[in-house]
Amino acid sequence: MTAETFDELVENFELFDDWEERYRYVIDLGKQMPAFPDALKTDATLVEGCVSRVWLDEKITGEGPEAIIEFEGDSDAFIVKGLIAVLQSLFSGQTARTILDTDVSQQLSRIDLSAHLSPQRSNGLNAMVGRIKGFAKDQV
Repeated sequence: MTAETFDELVENFELFDDWEERYRYVIDLGKQMPAFPDALKTDATLVEGCVSRVWLDEKITGEGPEAIIEFEGDSDAFIVKGLIAVLQSLFSGQTARTILDTDVSQQLSRIDLSAHLSPQRSNGLNAMVGRIKGFAKDQV
């Protein structure tokens, strides 16, 4: 579980006046993430479609649509690690059904993130979201 909820993250984003400060905040979120075990950096956890190397590993409690999904991740790029932290605040600890029902574009528009990412970073973010939604879909 992450230290802050997505609503708290949105409130924190509103404290910053410009996107340079917001990028630094995202990078700091990534730096605060717990270490990701090297043993989990495998082809099975590697997310395809990202320019940077990204690994996501799920932990599932329960079964079916009400299964609780938590995940951890890592990247070789600080900004991407921060994006993983953003996705954790949105998804980790939610039920599979909630994850599948979440309108990611709408939620991320609350922090205007997509408008400030390069096309490559946007593709990587979409690949990470696809992987997380895949964790949930496997439970339904």
